[in-house]
Amino acid sequence: MSRTEITAERPPSYLSRASLAAELDCSPSTVDELVRRGILPKPVRMTTGCVRWSWSAVKDALDLLGGTKHDADPFMTGARNATKTDSAPAARRS
Repeated sequence: MSRTEITAERPPSYLSRASLAAELDCSPSTVDELVRRGILPKPVRMTTGCVRWSWSAVKDALDLLGGTKHDADPFMTGARNATKTDSAPAARRS
C-alpha cells in the first residue's frame, strides 16, 4: 500500500499535496494549478515542512463549482466538457 492511498471511508481532515491529488484523482501539479487559479483553497502551513489542505475547505470549494465564476475559465470548461456525454445521436454523413 502506498503512502498516499486513501483507505478510510473519508479522507483525513488535513491532506498532504500527494494525498489530495490521490483523493481528487489528479496529479500533484494539477492541485498546484487549481490553487493558482483560485479553484482550490490555499494550503495551511502547519510547520516549515508540513503543508496541508483542509478537506472540508476543499470540499466546499468543489461544491461551488456548479455555475460560478469559474464558468469562464477555459481549464474548467474543458474539464466539464470532457466528462459530459452526448445524449443526442451523432449526425450521419452522406
